This record gives sequence, structure tokens and C-alpha cells, in this order.
Amino acid sequence: MNETRYRILDAIAEEPVSGPELAASLGVSRTAVWKHIEALREAGFSIESDGGYRLTGVPEYGGPAIELGLDAPFTVEYHDSLPSTNARARELAEAGETDRVVVANEQTGGRGRLDREWASPPGGIWCSVLCRPALPPAHVPVLTLAAAVAAVETAREAGVDAGIKWPNDVLVPTEDGEEKLVGILTEMEGEADRVSWVVVGIGVNVRSEGLPAGGTGLLAHTDDLDRRAFVQRLLERFDALRGEPETVLSMWREHALTLGKRVRIETPGGEVVGEAVDVEFPGSLVVETDEGTRRVHAGDCEHLRPV
Repeated sequence: MNETRYRILDAIAEEPVSGPELAASLGVSRTAVWKHIEALREAGFSIESDGGYRLTGVPEYGGPAIELGLDAPFTVEYHDSLPSTNARARELAEAGETDRVVVANEQTGGRGRLDREWASPPGGIWCSVLCRPALPPAHVPVLTLAAAVAAVETAREAGVDAGIKWPNDVLVPTEDGEEKLVGILTEMEGEADRVSWVVVGIGVNVRSEGLPAGGTGLLAHTDDLDRRAFVQRLLERFDALRGEPETVLSMWREHALTLGKRVRIETPGGEVVGEAVDVEFPGSLVVETDEGTRRVHAGDCEHLRPV
């Protein structure tokens, strides 16, 4: 959001402020103040103008609403509908942007790992974070773990008892097993010794309707959900974690559902079956198998019932 509009919203949040007072404090003309006020109204902010301008309502969702009060250095781009927030974030990356977040009310062509379809109905939380981390390419997986930690902590703050399945699926345990709440897809471009850009796509199911079998939404586990506040907290938590990669693993372990479980992992080199005992930087899963210890860097993980 435009910095001047931020300052206007801050100034009129508590009490009415006249146009001339705003113009003087901001160092702009009264006409410029009026144009900014109109732009804010068009963005969904309710602003009264009786005896001065006063903020009376904030839009429920959208880019300016998410940015207002966001304690993280992201610019938010909002769309009612997009084929893919990751695809749009890649376009912004190619244009040289950074610290941009693309949010959509729905995705019409959402994809997960291995190009699997990801259902993204209206009313969900579909967002992609574009950043340019000072990490070597081999360390980028830690950002995927950071996103999973951010998502599970935000879900728990919203009252949903969630945990992480390696490496980055956020699940809700049930009597019959586990249901998927959040999916994360990380993409990057770089060279052997440096990262050019990273896009971390985070999809959070809100409603359970329209999801494939095994999926669940936030509203199946809590009656009180503010999407705007959820996205803000998710972005703030991810921003904090991306700056502390050395602490991500300990927090991931704290929220892990996988550790201590018998697992089957489909990897490019074949199947790995055994007990998951640890995770190592930047995100490898340590598995004790009948043939010895294996470290798995990537693959599809399945939790197995105890033998």
C-alpha cells in the first residue's frame, strides 16, 4: 500500500481529522488527500467525512486490508481469482521484485508437488511469498520447513490442533488417521552458488466443501476465523523464521507428527521403509530401516500403522 495512505489511515483511525490538517501533516495538497481518501474507499475502507475524515471500517479481506497492521516487510497483491498464485509470483520474480506476496480468493489451476492438482475453492487462503534469501541453493529446503512451522503455529493459535508430516504437509489428527489442512510448494531459481529467487506457495483449506477425500478445512475445527488476521499472522511468523534458519529445525521437531512413526517414503531412488527418528538441516529425514540408517532428502512420505 502507498505509504501516504498508511499514514492517513493511522491518522484517522481514532478520531476525525480535517482535510487541511492531514494535508499539513503529510506535506501534500488537500486535493491529494482527497484522492488518497477516495482510493482507500475504493479499496473497501469505510471512511466518514462528517466534521473530518474518520476510519469506521476495514475490508474483511484483500491486499490493503492484509497490509494494514502487518508486522512484516511484504507488499501484498490481491486477486479475486487466479490460475496460480505461484505462477504470478514467478512473473514478479522475473520482473525483479522481492518480498511480494500474491494472495487469491480462489485458484483455478492450483498445483502441488509433482504437478498434482490442488483444489483451491473460493474462500480459502491461497498465497505465495516471493523472496530473495541469502542462502545457497542447497539450504533452500529450510524455508519450506519454516513455512510449515508458520502454518501449524498459526492454525493452533486459531484453535486447530494441527501438526506437520514431513516435510511440509500440515495435518489434523483424527480418530481414523489424519486429514490434510495445508499444502506447501516451494520453487526456486538460481545458480550453483547462489539463489536468484524463491517462491513459497502456501495453501490453507478454510472450508471442507469441495475438497478431495482426506482434506479438511479450518472451519471444521473452529467457529471463529478471521482470514485477514490468519494471513497476517502466517506472514509475520514466516518472516521471523526465514531470518533464523538455525532455529527452524527445533521448532519443526516440536510440531512434527512424523517423528517416532513408521513411514514409507517414495523417493527417486526407490522405497524407504522404517522409523522416522529425526530431521537434519536443511530438512533431510533420518529413517532407521532394517538395512541401517537412511537420510532422505525428498520424497512422498506415508505414515504407516505400527507393526
